[in-house]
Amino acid sequence: MSDEYIENNQYNIGHICTKRQCALGRADKTAMRWIDAHGARVDYSFSDLDRESNRFANVLSDLGVQSGDIFFTYLPKMPEQFFAFLGALKVQAICGTMFSNFGEDALLDRLGDSGAKGVITKKSLLRKISSIRSRLPALKFIIVADGDTVASEGVLGLKDLMNAASAEFETPLTSAETPSVLHYTSGSTGKPKGVLHRHGSIINQNMTTREVLGLTLDDVFWCTADQGWVTGTSYGIIGPWSLGVTQVHYGGGYDAREWMNLLARERISVWYSAPTALRMLMREDEAIFSEADLSHLRHVFSVGEPLNPEVIHWARRLLKRDIYDTWFQTETGAIMISNRPGLDVRPGSMGKQVAGIEPAIIAECGAHLSDGEQGNLCLKSGWPSLFITYLNNDAVYRQKFQHGYYHTGDTARRDADGYYWFMGRSDDVINTAGHLVSPFEVESALLEVEEVAESGVVGVPDELLYEKVVAFISLHERYTPSSELEIKIRLRVSNKVSTVATPQEIIFCPVIPKNKSGKIMRRVLKARYMGEDPGDTSTMEI
Repeated sequence: MSDEYIENNQYNIGHICTKRQCALGRADKTAMRWIDAHGARVDYSFSDLDRESNRFANVLSDLGVQSGDIFFTYLPKMPEQFFAFLGALKVQAICGTMFSNFGEDALLDRLGDSGAKGVITKKSLLRKISSIRSRLPALKFIIVADGDTVASEGVLGLKDLMNAASAEFETPLTSAETPSVLHYTSGSTGKPKGVLHRHGSIINQNMTTREVLGLTLDDVFWCTADQGWVTGTSYGIIGPWSLGVTQVHYGGGYDAREWMNLLARERISVWYSAPTALRMLMREDEAIFSEADLSHLRHVFSVGEPLNPEVIHWARRLLKRDIYDTWFQTETGAIMISNRPGLDVRPGSMGKQVAGIEPAIIAECGAHLSDGEQGNLCLKSGWPSLFITYLNNDAVYRQKFQHGYYHTGDTARRDADGYYWFMGRSDDVINTAGHLVSPFEVESALLEVEEVAESGVVGVPDELLYEKVVAFISLHERYTPSSELEIKIRLRVSNKVSTVATPQEIIFCPVIPKNKSGKIMRRVLKARYMGEDPGDTSTMEI
């Protein structure tokens, strides 16, 4: 990061994205154009962003939030999401973000494990938190973003709090090592893990926003990612605003014609989205794209799952542009390997590493593999946005590092020209529409359904979602499969875990294959679904 953005060793993300931009002469520049689901537009300058995040920082301070305390946002995309995130970081709280479609179990896992002191949400989501609050002894207060009165003990209306708060806040000097952002990610077994980052991550986020996404002060940027996802914080907040770039944030859902109208009307110059959304666009009437004025659109980027070559060919034909696939993880905090302008795109490839990143393909035995050989994708540790721990789970954190390399859990190969090619996950985590889903979490929710005796959940290839969630279910003897039961099962997963984790397909079967130690053999289930050889089954129960 240029010294222009760091002054007196102040690495505080909230400060750099707001007050520092004002000091650099951008106070009146539009930081965010907020467009709601109905098309209403409100512009917020960097001065507005600074003032509102200052107020929120004072709100948290008045509520007793101190450096190192954990605070969560549980909101759909809305302006208060950004004020709260930046304000929390200004007081040196650790700010976690959660998807608004999370169910009760997902909330309990994250708020409970982290010991969160407070959370901000909406009236429509308050019931889910209230139903589990008795099991969250550390949770001292809930702020309701669209409430203006105290509804009950410990539930506070944001409007009253903000009206009473000062617009001035002096951000304490924050070192690069100070903890900052918390995202939970799913594992193949056990509960989600809290990935903790530090304020120094802004170095990589700023650099990759400049050098990969190519953003400049003249750009208008649109990142479609939800702030519950690391992309939504690293590149929907931190990277662009640390550069003083204007962002469009849209509160509506997927709508191909509206998206094209938005790209044209707002003169978006750089667009960052996900392969699932792009594959959905491929199914639309081609006239939608030929009629849209995309003359201001310079670059399109994608993240979240491997980008199919077909999508790149489609974009070249209809959008007249390449789509640049980028690869990173919640744990890496910023883009690590990427296609980008100036680098020839090889459809289906992850691209090449960004500056300062040293990947390696490593075998299970620890040997570094040659070009063309498939193995574990690893990164030499030490870059600024690398996570600093799994919260309350340092033993698992240490297991991710061997001989100076971070093991990503992905498998890949490198070709002779230095391009990397994603081959798959080395665990059972399901990547559906760019979201990582734990099969264990879904299986646990399924077992809460009275009729379900056993369950096994796998991800299988899907042309739209990349992978879809498939649940194999064995019922207790007195029950039989029915469409009503399928609905009940899907609702349970949606309410307990999230709508993203809801099985797209349910298969009833007599038994779930397990090994002699009782572990579900998901590879056998997946092989059966795919009609493939399940391989060695010598450890399976008879």
